[in-house]
Amino acid sequence: MLRRLYDWVIRLSEHPRAPAALFGVSFAESSFFPIPPDLMLVPMVLAERLKAWRFALITTIASVLGGLFGYFIGAVLYESVGQPIVEFYGLSTKMETFFSSYQAYGALIVFVAGFTPIPYKVFTIASGVAGLSLPVFIIASLISRGARFFIVAGLLYFFGKPIRAFIEKYLGVLTIVMTLLLISGFVAIKYLF
Repeated sequence: MLRRLYDWVIRLSEHPRAPAALFGVSFAESSFFPIPPDLMLVPMVLAERLKAWRFALITTIASVLGGLFGYFIGAVLYESVGQPIVEFYGLSTKMETFFSSYQAYGALIVFVAGFTPIPYKVFTIASGVAGLSLPVFIIASLISRGARFFIVAGLLYFFGKPIRAFIEKYLGVLTIVMTLLLISGFVAIKYLF
């Protein structure tokens, strides 16, 4: 079943509307959606290696725009929209810690969250709630999200064929590793902040 899903994602990534889907997933992930855009970016670059930089740019722009939407949710719609999202991730009791951390390390926190498997959306919402400077938020998001997605695209561009063969050979193990990284990001938020 995993092989069929992988083959389906590869075929989807070659579809003419794949960049629009990548934009949508990247936008949503930064504000409320739990699945990282890498799951679409990687097969798209593997399918069309020469478009790696374009796909990384689409992912970065959409992710930062989605981050701005998350910021808006935190700043304006926290009680009705943001709080249920934060509660979904089991972090409502950690918001006070977030606020005190934002006072001291706002840009650094956004940068780290944007670059790692830690769920970025929680930090975009918290940035809006905490009133982190919008230019600081945008710059930190552009740098961290851009670095993350361009590094992924660059690795796949330069080492695409061997990486694709590696992914196809060890798909089951890599799926488990990616799932563990995603879960560890949620755990890190819950216990470190």
